[in-house]
Amino acid sequence: MDKEKQKAVAIFRFGVISDFVNGGKLNHGKQERLLKEKCARKWEIPGSAKTRISRSTVLRWIALYENSGGNLVSLYPKNRTDRGKNRTMDDETALALIELRDEMADSPVRILLEEMVNRELVSPGVHLSRSTVYRFLNQNGLMERNRAVPEDRRRFEAELPNDIWQSDVMHGPMVEVDGKQRKSYLIALMDDHSRLVVHGEFFLSENLKCFLEAFEAALLSRGLPRKLYVDNGAAFRAKQLEYITASLGVALIHARPYKPQGKGKIERFFRTVRSDFLTCFKGGTLNDINLSFYNWLNDLYHMRKHGGTGQKPFERFTAQMECLRPAPANIRDHFRKVNRRRVGRDRTITLDGKLYEAPVSLIGKRVDLLYHESNRENVEIAIGEKSYGMAVPVDLHVNCKVRRDKNNELESQSAGKRSDYRGGKLFSRGNREDS
Repeated sequence: MDKEKQKAVAIFRFGVISDFVNGGKLNHGKQERLLKEKCARKWEIPGSAKTRISRSTVLRWIALYENSGGNLVSLYPKNRTDRGKNRTMDDETALALIELRDEMADSPVRILLEEMVNRELVSPGVHLSRSTVYRFLNQNGLMERNRAVPEDRRRFEAELPNDIWQSDVMHGPMVEVDGKQRKSYLIALMDDHSRLVVHGEFFLSENLKCFLEAFEAALLSRGLPRKLYVDNGAAFRAKQLEYITASLGVALIHARPYKPQGKGKIERFFRTVRSDFLTCFKGGTLNDINLSFYNWLNDLYHMRKHGGTGQKPFERFTAQMECLRPAPANIRDHFRKVNRRRVGRDRTITLDGKLYEAPVSLIGKRVDLLYHESNRENVEIAIGEKSYGMAVPVDLHVNCKVRRDKNNELESQSAGKRSDYRGGKLFSRGNREDS
């Protein structure tokens, strides 16, 4: 990360903690109220897709700033020294550890760790140490031998198709990409009522871009859900996903961290994928695995009776087609990225280092720029729900030939002859009397 980005992050962090370090010493009650407010609100964090800040993070920033004697440099983000290595366990390994802990409630950490390795429950590329396992179990209240009263967990099922979609990511096999082996990830979205997988596809990453591609494909093929139930991964907490779901009228619901029971249906589907599909896949490219998965999903999985419903997923989903909401015709527009900018005095807006021109009437105003990352030539300007058309890339060679006194020509023509009211008389500017 370069110095300018580090500086921007440090300024943001100081803005978050300024209430704690600028005034007098806060009493415990007021500090707790402020901490809760900071953790509850949504933030636009520089260089991050996250929108929330944890309590421990805020306290760590306060400590760093105070221990440095109020030096802003202490809030600069540190460049990672372990790039390319896994710093913690992934969600799939964490869920497997929780299930194993339930099964072996009285076993020490050493035995749990050995069993995780023996059963091959650790995702490829993840290294588990005793301290990592101990810390994770302790943070989630799983270290006590005789744990407290069990939670009240109840099975649920959506009443109608497309009432609830569940979505998650599964670590897939290695695939060939340009002669090299790359790890794949299966992103799947499942209808809770019918167990039909509205879309499933292997990608080379589990980031937001890949999830949005799968989500858009699901909407186009199966219509709009009323709720989307996801976990707390970075892609699912992104501001862009919140904007997209809200604009489509879809409620975005996040599962409680490390509570796999809420997503039991799609976790069960992933086990079926591992046992029924991946055991038969002999390797190949990303296109090969996706073609094989598509055929297996639609020819086998969707056409056999599901143990939970007693019906075939496809038949159960299509039995009540009148309940389905079709995706809007302009579905692509809902997936555009949104950046907020202020229009400069010279009518220009900067987006990723490129200059665009906005209408004269928007000078000085904050506007939203809507665009697809794959096509930054078409950038729409909007304020709220009102569109002001497409931004025009600045052509400096053309602008240098335009006379400055013509910039306001259209404005003066549309205004017509303006009037002054002086001394109780009305005078037009085109026929003005001297005072």
